[in-house]
This record gives sequence, C-alpha cells and structure tokens, in this order.
Amino acid sequence: MDYQPRDRRSAEVEGEVGSLSSELLDVLRVRGKVTKPGPMASPCQVEGGGADSYRSVRHPWSLYGVDNKVLERAMRNLADGLPQRGWKIVKQGTDSSRNRNLEILAVHLESRTQAEITWRKGLDGHEPLISFAVYSRCFRDPGLSSTPTPETAPAPPTGG
Repeated sequence: MDYQPRDRRSAEVEGEVGSLSSELLDVLRVRGKVTKPGPMASPCQVEGGGADSYRSVRHPWSLYGVDNKVLERAMRNLADGLPQRGWKIVKQGTDSSRNRNLEILAVHLESRTQAEITWRKGLDGHEPLISFAVYSRCFRDPGLSSTPTPETAPAPPTGG
C-alpha cells in the first residue's frame, strides 16, 4: 500500500461513496433502470497487525433497460462530464474482452475514490448495460479495533 490509511467511520465512507455514485448517475444524463444494492464496507488487505479494523467501501451497480445508442451517449457524457466534477480519467478505451467493451477508469481527486465503468454492449447475448464499481481507498475504522480494550477483552475464567 503506497499510502497511510486514514481513520474514518465505515458509515461516513459508505455515505461518501453513495453520494459519488449518485453523482455518476447524474453525469450519465440518461434514464434507465438502476440496480439497487448500496455501498457496503468490507475488510481490506493491509500488512502487519490489526487488519480486522481496516475497511474499504465498494458500490457495484449497473444502468440497464435502454439500448446501445443510449448507453453510447451515456459513456460520452461521462467522458465529458467527469473532469468537471472533480474526477480524473486515468484510462479510457476498450477492454481486453472478445466484445471489446468500452471502459473508463477514473479517480475522484478529493476523496481518492475510484470508479471502474464498463459499457457491456450485450454482443454475447446478455442485456446491454453500463456496470459501475465505485470504491474507496482502504481506511481504518476506529470503531472496529483489533486490539482488545478492557471493555472488549474476554473476562478471565473464574475458579470454582
């Protein structure tokens, strides 16, 4: 890891990632169906001890229910609109799949949240959609301490 994880509460980061996902939906400027699951915190890998208090928040979602012409316009809107909303596009082009799906990888400059966005054209028989994976950097949730405190340490056995 090339950065020091900050101390943040999981609920705070979930809210931030959810807001950024909503912002991405606004930048699309198209109407379609959107999958429902919200952001969720899960463990992230860190070197050394105390790993169970480190988290990252991930929000996978998709826009679907519209044709490829609409999805193409949505991807153009993202490419044009992300920089105006504080995102830096670090990669834009086709992926390595047989379908040559268009993808955008972007980083939100203030929060360092990342977005992996892929237009899946449905050439393989599946419904066309744009998939999003929006995720935070690893952080330490001080409410999830891996070191027992007097309040969380197990009670010593009683003799008897």
